[in-house]
Amino acid sequence: MLTESIIQKAKPKVKQYKLSDGKGLHLLVYPTGGKCWRYRYSFQGKESMVSLGSYPEISLQEARRRLMAARTDKAMGVNPRQKKQITRRELIASQENTFEKIAWEWHGKEKDGWDAKYAKEVLRRLEFNLFPYLGSRPIGEITALEFLEILRKIEARGVSHPAKRCCQMASKIFRYAVITGRAEYDAAAAIKDALKVPPPAKSHHHIEPHGLPEFMASLKQYGGRPLTKLALHFLLLTFVRTNELREARWEEIHWEAKLWKIPAERMKMKRMHLVPLSRQAIDILTRIQKISGHTLFLFPGTNSPKSIMGANTILSALTRMGYQHKATGHGFRSTASTALREMGFRREHIEMQLAHAPNKIYDHAKYLPQREEMMQHWSDFLDAMGEEGSKATTKDFRVDIYPQE
Repeated sequence: MLTESIIQKAKPKVKQYKLSDGKGLHLLVYPTGGKCWRYRYSFQGKESMVSLGSYPEISLQEARRRLMAARTDKAMGVNPRQKKQITRRELIASQENTFEKIAWEWHGKEKDGWDAKYAKEVLRRLEFNLFPYLGSRPIGEITALEFLEILRKIEARGVSHPAKRCCQMASKIFRYAVITGRAEYDAAAAIKDALKVPPPAKSHHHIEPHGLPEFMASLKQYGGRPLTKLALHFLLLTFVRTNELREARWEEIHWEAKLWKIPAERMKMKRMHLVPLSRQAIDILTRIQKISGHTLFLFPGTNSPKSIMGANTILSALTRMGYQHKATGHGFRSTASTALREMGFRREHIEMQLAHAPNKIYDHAKYLPQREEMMQHWSDFLDAMGEEGSKATTKDFRVDIYPQE
């Protein structure tokens, strides 16, 4: 039997030698002075050996404890050497597959389909809300209860929206880990209903279809900058996002094809978008061209033709028209969507024109003939809404060629 005194006095020799402690445990002393615990045993008729650690990091007492554990494994039919190899591989895998590393990997694969600003915002949320608590944790070991406690800390800051967003984002990361074999389940999915229900998101103010005659009358009477008035009308006709309008370039207008081709880098979902141009939209563009056709942008800034229209120009114009807290430029999208559905157009055609199509394999020309017809119908409807004393409704412009789902 060994003692700490015997071990400490053991000096290196020209060749390595062993100090036995019994039951297969011995200390191997190397010529360099290093000392290593080993367990020699027989398993299924074959001699084998497994290292139990180095001395003095592993003391005599700890080496004996590890010996007993290994002997118990052997008695249960488990090869101690194979178990150690498996445990080592699992340890390495867990160290490589931390939540932070998996999150970075997921972000790298998804960011090409996001707006740069949104991609940056996702990282900011991860770094501020989740990495401090989960970053170094092996993703496969994170439990639903552990994750819920972290979300509770986020909720304790007084706002529930970030907790909800973090839960949704983490769920995508957990699902990515499951798909790639680094986790067995989505820890976020199990507790999403335990979060506080956030208040409904504030929607963009918009005009209901029955309010369009009044709005069109106000637009005709608008006495502000002519280019701003044309921008409002063109935005209503095309119902694109306000930033897509403000950044529009003349090179994107294809007159013969009657199409506005918005490049992917300017779209929220980073996918090229086609806007069919009705007769009315072409007429508005012709009038715009007389004002800004010599510049790069359709709607240049007031101070410099090299800049774009101010971010608040559309909203300020609506306020001047008496639509403060009643309408926004973005709200035109809701107005058009509601009216077109009431007219009987198919949801997928409307969603495609709104650039809401969710699939990553995205055909920007999908339903184009139907969308061209729909956009012309929408422009004709707006003309009718703009007639003095108009009492037209979406029912009067109902189409029967689009069967309802």
